[in-house]
Amino acid sequence: MSNYLIAGVSILLAVTGQLLMKKGMLLFGTFQVTNLLSKVIPMFLNPYVFLGFVCFGLSSIFWLIVLSRLEISLVYPMVSVAYVLVAIASWFFFKENLTLVRWAGIAVILMGVFLISRS
Repeated sequence: MSNYLIAGVSILLAVTGQLLMKKGMLLFGTFQVTNLLSKVIPMFLNPYVFLGFVCFGLSSIFWLIVLSRLEISLVYPMVSVAYVLVAIASWFFFKENLTLVRWAGIAVILMGVFLISRS
């Protein structure tokens, strides 16, 4: 399997984890930071939150493979593609607002990843 494909799988799993945890917390609701200890177990019992952490764990395993094969100065900036994917998926799935400034930020991130990938 291509090193960049493995990196892509790692990034997609991280994005999926973020989206699942967001869905879980939308269902769970808000709470005060002072109640964190009493909320940790119920949060993890939420299937979306739990699966989100599973995705992050799998993402980390794939990322370790990538780190063993490629220069971190090359591949770590590519992780920022996750920001782009999360922003677009949040707009699509959660109807979050993507302002013109956020779109500009997405464009800058993509340009940066493109430039680094050419080095």
